[in-house]
Order: sequence, then structure tokens, then C-alpha cells
Amino acid sequence: MQRIWAPWRKAYIRPEGRKTKGCLFCGLWTKNRDSQNYILKRTASSFAVLNLYPYNTGHTLIVTKRHVDSIRLLTAEEILDWIYLYEEIRLAIQKTMKPHGFNVGINLGKVSGSGIPDHLHLHVVPRWIGDSNFMPLIGGTKVISESLCSVYRAITGYFRKKPRIRRGAT
Repeated sequence: MQRIWAPWRKAYIRPEGRKTKGCLFCGLWTKNRDSQNYILKRTASSFAVLNLYPYNTGHTLIVTKRHVDSIRLLTAEEILDWIYLYEEIRLAIQKTMKPHGFNVGINLGKVSGSGIPDHLHLHVVPRWIGDSNFMPLIGGTKVISESLCSVYRAITGYFRKKPRIRRGAT
């Protein structure tokens, strides 16, 4: 049997001393520690943050600033801001990581698989041909091929070089 060692993941499996009171996303918004929290970009009404428990390399969450659990509770301006940030992140991931496609979705409610059901967020999961193999199917193990720090540096580096997408621009 082969083993895959990733001891740096221990911090995510057993986050000692990192119990958060209240909403995790609301806490991230108020802190001024974007690089430590892997916040890729902030806008007026939203922010993008790398998922600490990614389904795949580059798995990013697009989170609303306001603590709501439904799109219908957002203003039209907040919805546009949220969707434009999604498109900026998707393009940044496409340019820096070159995935072959994406899974994009929203889990509404705990039964849907949402780990934080009370705060609306959109999952952006890059996909590559061949990224599903025997490991998750037979071994029950998902191999994440790049560290969060490396992904964070690549995407934030892209934003330092590129301006924000203008609304209505192609």
C-alpha cells in the first residue's frame, strides 16, 4: 500500500485554538488579515476566499458581505457585485491555473451539504481532465496537488497585473 503524506493539512483537520464564535464568513469580512485567511479579493458587497477544505485545487468561495441565506434577500446591486466577482475569480483561475472546466454551485441549507448554511456563498471548483481517479473512488482519499499558499499567490498576482472587469465588458 502506498501512502501520501501531507502533514501540513493537520492544521485543517484539527484546528487547535481556532474555534470561531458566530459566523465564519462575517468574521473573515471584519478582519484585516486577507493573506492569512486566503481572501483573494474584496468588493463593496462580496469577497472571494479559498476554501480551506477544497474539493479540488483552487476551490474558491464567493461570499456575500451581508449575512443572508438567500439570493432574494440581496439588493440588485449586491447580486451584480457578487456575480461580477464570481466572473473575475473564474477568469483569474482560468488564466493562472488553466483548468479544462469548472463546477459552480450554491448549497442552500444544511441537508444540501452546506457547511455554513446561514451565509450565502457560491462554490467555484476548477476541474481538469483526469482529476478524478481511483484515489477518491477506491481509496476514499482526494489528492490536492497544490498548496493553498501557492494558489493564493498565483491568483492575487493575477489581480495585481489585471484591472477589474468592467460591467458589461466581454
